[in-house]
Order: sequence, then C-alpha cells, then structure tokens
Amino acid sequence: MAKLTERQDNNSLRMLPMPKGLIDFSSNDYLGLARNEAIFIKASKLLQKKGVIANGATGSRLLTGNNGLYRQLEEVLASFFGSESALVFNSGYDANIGFFSAVPQRTDVVFYDELSHASIRDGIGMGLAQSYKFKHNQLEVLSRQLDRVRERKIGSDIYVVTESVFSMDGDTPDLKALVELCASKGAYLVVDEAHAVGIFGKRGEGLLNELGLQDMVFARIVTFGKAMGCHGAAILGSDALKSYLVNFARSFIYTTGMPPHSLATILAACEHLSASGREQQELSANITFFKDQLKNYDLEASFIPSNSAVHCCLAEGNEKVKNWSLQLQDRGFDVKPIMSPTVPKGQERLRFCLHSFNTENEIKDVLLILAELFDKR
Repeated sequence: MAKLTERQDNNSLRMLPMPKGLIDFSSNDYLGLARNEAIFIKASKLLQKKGVIANGATGSRLLTGNNGLYRQLEEVLASFFGSESALVFNSGYDANIGFFSAVPQRTDVVFYDELSHASIRDGIGMGLAQSYKFKHNQLEVLSRQLDRVRERKIGSDIYVVTESVFSMDGDTPDLKALVELCASKGAYLVVDEAHAVGIFGKRGEGLLNELGLQDMVFARIVTFGKAMGCHGAAILGSDALKSYLVNFARSFIYTTGMPPHSLATILAACEHLSASGREQQELSANITFFKDQLKNYDLEASFIPSNSAVHCCLAEGNEKVKNWSLQLQDRGFDVKPIMSPTVPKGQERLRFCLHSFNTENEIKDVLLILAELFDKR
C-alpha cells in the first residue's frame, strides 16, 4: 500500500481509462486496420472455409493448442518478412521475455539501448547472462563497451538489442552502422520492430526490410497489435533459433495458444498489406504534414525528432503533462501523457500517435491547442 500512496503523491497513479469517443491521437492503430471491416470479414471467411469452429486453442501449442492455422500463419509470416522461420507468440511482451530469458546463456553478455522497452529489460532480467545498457543510439559508446567486454570474455557470445523505432521517442538508430558494428565485433544483433511493422517497407515489412538489412540480424521481434491492428507477435530468425525457442522459451511453452480467430485475423491483415499500400501512403502524408505544422506553430524545438508515427512533446513534470493532456481531451483530442516512472523524471511528454485516418484539420487543430498551452506557461 505504501507504494500506491507514493504513486498517488507523485501524481503518477495508473488507472484503467474507458473510451470517450475522442479524436484518436493515442492508439497504436496507425493504419486503422483494427477497425477495418474487410479484414474482419476476411478472417471470419477463412475460418468458415477451413471448417474451424473453436473459441479457444484448448491448451499450449506443445499439447493440444497447435493447429493448421499456426503452420499456415508462420509460413506466411516467414515469406512476408523475408525470414527463414517465424514463431508466433501470444504478445510482444511474451516474445521478448521468451527470447532474452532463454537464448543468452550464463557466460554470455547482452548490451541493450537504455531506452529499450520494458519487455526487453524484463526478459534480460529473467536470464542468466550479464547485461549492460548503452547510451541511447550512441554507437561509438557501444563500440568501446564491446571492445572492453571482448577482452574480458573471450569465447562468450555477445548480443546487442535495439528497437528500429523507439516507442517512447519515435526515433530510430542508425541501423546500417549498427549492423556493420555488430558484424565487425562478432556480436549478434536483435531488433524489435514493433513500431516499424506496417509503416516502413514496401508492404509494411519493417524498417530493416526497407533498408535491405533483414538478412544481417540474428533475430527480429515483430508484433501485430499495433499497425497491423490485431494481436500477437512473432520472432523471426533461423530454423535453429525457432527450434531452440520451442524447446526453451518458457513464455511460449507454458501458455495457452492463441484462439483461431486471432490467427486468421493476422493472416487477413498480412494479405491486406500485401494487396494495398493506401493506408501506408496516407499515414506517410500525415507524418509529413504533422512535421510541417510543427514548424508553422513554432513547436519543433519542443518535440523529439522523429520520422515515424510516434511524435513526443516534452513537458517536464507529471502534474504539468497530465494537466495538458486533460485540456486536450476536454477539447476533443485523445492525447495521452507519458509520465515518470514510465520515462525518466524530467522527460515526461505528450505522446502523439499519428494515423492514416487523421485529417489535416484534426492535426492543425490539435497542434493549435498545444501552441496555446505553451503560450500560457
């Protein structure tokens, strides 16, 4: 109870919000696929075609929860993302804790970007390998750290993990340089593409694919609950990695499989992305328009630079960022505050998530209100 009181005193107590019908600048449904009726119908028809009448998986995949839809989906995902193999997990959280708690061994070392997602940190914490964080996107610092560890840990495997688009900043590391660095140091690179899938790449395969680097990483984590508008995740890598995870990833082994409708929805979403790039083009146009409006309203200096769908306005202090968020919501715009301890104290921010379905007028109006809030300081 003391910890809850502390949260309340810091104005950072979390509560479960209910939808208020506001203009969406907060969800991860970047392409609007979560509300796409065609995908919903396509998934239902796929189940009917296969004669699948089941509300649940009935057990873990290693017992009774595996089925033909899983095999079909993992083959489609491997082809879609250009990977040798794919293994589906129930969520991005499950995928990250499954990988990092099982793959790096006691004698190994993991380096992770200091802004890595909580699921990555939790997975590393569950594992036995030594771990070190490196300064956000600072590859020169990482290079020196890798050299020091290589001198002390001869023969150990070294893993480097980052995100292609960071969820709390929306920015991106220099992936080409990072790939080259890991290759030169003999380190295995692991990239979480949760906020890049659906947005980057010709069909939404992610930023690594867009840069032609997909074959130069050890593993990729992709999720389906964001731009793809459904649920679940997958780890992409070699056949050997897939087999290892099936045998040793506890978050895969000891959980009930996903219901058939979830699998069919991912298949339908992949088919939709392969057939149409309309939503991606609309989102790209909105990102460009949003950045142009930041300049028009003289807000650019208050935002963390980003070319993704996530744009964050720094507003120091939980009380301030929470108050600004409430004022935006009172005027019809769903913009969420990101408070400490989710982000470090002093780096609290308003997080604007852009979508293919946001209009230019909505973007102008929400930024006008934000500019007014800055003027009232």
